[in-house]
Amino acid sequence: MAKSFDFQHAPGHLIRRAHQVAVAIFMEETAAFDVTPVQFAILNALIDEPGEDQVTLASRVAFDAATFGSVIGRLEAKGWVRREPDAQDRRRKLLWITPAGREAALRMKRAVARVQARIVAPLDDAEREQMVLLLGKLVAGHAQG
Repeated sequence: MAKSFDFQHAPGHLIRRAHQVAVAIFMEETAAFDVTPVQFAILNALIDEPGEDQVTLASRVAFDAATFGSVIGRLEAKGWVRREPDAQDRRRKLLWITPAGREAALRMKRAVARVQARIVAPLDDAEREQMVLLLGKLVAGHAQG
């Protein structure tokens, strides 16, 4: 009988497990804010680019545009994001972070810094740097093709 596939050493499986670890740590550290990693990314992206359209923003934070509206709806319900139709194209929705959203994102920064430190805690400094470089290369390489 053939040996099963060694999934425990497969890059896809390890990336999925690392993602699970990262999200679990994020949720622990940011529990007081009731926010997801994608919502935090959206708030920070809107600090950098206020008034960005919904489709472009979904691409910037690497999130599925088809379900992005519901995530924005949850941020709107919290009073953290404002969505309005574009004056030139009413089908296009433009997004702004509200003052309350900006304040919340800034308050979360310390917790998210702890998240990043905890994620890479098992690694030494050189390994941390190498991991970030390799993950960046992996993501960039797949974004091109």
